[in-house]
Amino acid sequence: MKTIDVLATGTMIPLIMEQLEATFTLHRLPAPAERDAFLAAAGPRIRAVATGGHARMDAAMMGALPKLEIVANFGVGYDSVDAGWAGRNGIVVTNTPDVLTEEVADTALGLLLMTVRELSASERYLRAGHWVAKGAFPLTHGTLRGKSVGILALGRIGKAIAKRCEAFGLTISYHGRSAQKDVPYRYYPSLVEMAKDVDILISVAPGGAETHHIIDAAVLAALGPTGVLINIGRGSVVDEPALIKALQDRTIATAGLDVFEHEPKVPAELIAMDHIVLLPHVGSGSHHTRRLMGQLVVDNLTSWFAGKGPLTPVAETPWSGIKG
Repeated sequence: MKTIDVLATGTMIPLIMEQLEATFTLHRLPAPAERDAFLAAAGPRIRAVATGGHARMDAAMMGALPKLEIVANFGVGYDSVDAGWAGRNGIVVTNTPDVLTEEVADTALGLLLMTVRELSASERYLRAGHWVAKGAFPLTHGTLRGKSVGILALGRIGKAIAKRCEAFGLTISYHGRSAQKDVPYRYYPSLVEMAKDVDILISVAPGGAETHHIIDAAVLAALGPTGVLINIGRGSVVDEPALIKALQDRTIATAGLDVFEHEPKVPAELIAMDHIVLLPHVGSGSHHTRRLMGQLVVDNLTSWFAGKGPLTPVAETPWSGIKG
């Protein structure tokens, strides 16, 4: 496969880069100032791209690669890839589902506990020496006893989170494009109506035009003054200015966020609040899971060029079994 030219849009984990370099003729996307010259020279030879959320694979970029056959995305979310355009132009897009499901679900429950029980605040209290100087950390109002959870996007990760929530004795409901068969949880066709009825809203929704700012001021108002928002999906799903105002005005009680709209930039207003929990997008951030994700990126490319088709094509580019 050394005669096949593959483009990496950035420096990815060593497992990916080492295998791609050993298997294919690997190109690295240069800085913007040198990009046009690179695409003019190497673009006509590129048949595959390995990418992730660090770079946008839009119509212009893919259009500059006339022989492009497949885009292998590192991550289950692929909103940085214009998969619709790719599908219409005969390009397959793959992602890395399943291998990160359990890790992200674990993180979601950890974030939920940190937020509701104010565990981050209590650790800061101890580290600052207040336990000795001021006495015990104040009792918290937050508890999971008798609470209900609404999950936005009940996909693989959403179901894994729901399973964990069941073990905590939480009542579970969900909102998505449509009701799912063989799911024991209540379905809400309206996100606002679900937010009115639950104590905790957990978003696992992917990014993209359909979900952009779907959690807006109306949803936050419906969640109410004792409500909790947890976002483990994509930052663009939440209207960040509306969330900041809701937290400042105590329209909702608190939030636990692992993702942000303009990562890695986090609004100063959020950082200034000590009654919320903020994580730097660590949902799948273990060596174990990232290695599995990286291997799936490589395996999708090697399977494709071995004539076996993609392993995990996304919905917009279903595999017909016919290459080309």
